[in-house]
Amino acid sequence: MPSFGTVTIAHDPQQPRIARLLLNRPERLNPIGNSTPGDIRKAVQWAEAQDEVHVVIVEGAGRAFCAGYDLMEYAEGVDDEGTMGDHPCRQEKTPWDPMVDYAAMKGHTEDFMSLWRCSKPTIAKVHGYAVAGGSDIALCCDLLVMADDARIGYMPTRVWGCPTTAMWTYRLGAIRAKQMMFTGDTIDGKKAADWGLANMAVPAAELDAATQKLAERIAGVPKSHLTMHKLVVNQVWHSMGLEQSQMFATIFDGITRHNPEGMWFRRYAQAEGFKAAVQWRDSGKPIPQGDEARALVAELEAQLAAAKSKL
Repeated sequence: MPSFGTVTIAHDPQQPRIARLLLNRPERLNPIGNSTPGDIRKAVQWAEAQDEVHVVIVEGAGRAFCAGYDLMEYAEGVDDEGTMGDHPCRQEKTPWDPMVDYAAMKGHTEDFMSLWRCSKPTIAKVHGYAVAGGSDIALCCDLLVMADDARIGYMPTRVWGCPTTAMWTYRLGAIRAKQMMFTGDTIDGKKAADWGLANMAVPAAELDAATQKLAERIAGVPKSHLTMHKLVVNQVWHSMGLEQSQMFATIFDGITRHNPEGMWFRRYAQAEGFKAAVQWRDSGKPIPQGDEARALVAELEAQLAAAKSKL
């Protein structure tokens, strides 16, 4: 089984025309680390190179599809080695450089979009959670099959995030996309199917069988036909301005992480832990903004400096 860091991919044991791409950090709900987007692209390239593969199922190991970006790494600033440091998407230098952030996040967006651009249809099989950056991965796939009780959404739109793939509007339309972006709420698989975001939602126990059945139905179609149909549909979205939407979304995502509100969220996560920061963000409690956020950032930075001096 080919392994690319945080993901694996292999032919389905029952149907070699199907490849199964597995997000494989189950101990942390498959969070997106710095290498994950590139690992996904490498796995997609592997599937592209396999002449026998007609369709790719994208799934998550363990209890969830993907819980989004690794906030221990991106918000607290702690990497896999337990060290803290500067990062293009978490810049400590003042003023921050938006184009350094843009280059890094656009790279991640393009990696996720390899699922959308792949000549072979891709199916996201979602159980548990596909939230924040995890929803970007799911919505870059051509089709979406969800468990009834699975959750999908982009909670960081409340603070510290803007979906860089801009897929919500294209998948849902303006009215419902605005509802999701303004609230940061998640919806379950049943509602996602009702809204047309998911192709279908089924009881969790039937998710694998339903996804397999759909993949096998697609796998019987000649590859050239699948490629042509996918190119036609994708071209419609290109004509609607998908590339431009993603450019703005990726720039705005960087701003949300470096403006006063974003800096408050980061400092709060560093001082209290990302779980406490996420709990505040998702609770509905007003999020500090403007001068209030700036004052709290100063207090938190003093708190962090004092704690560091005691080490």
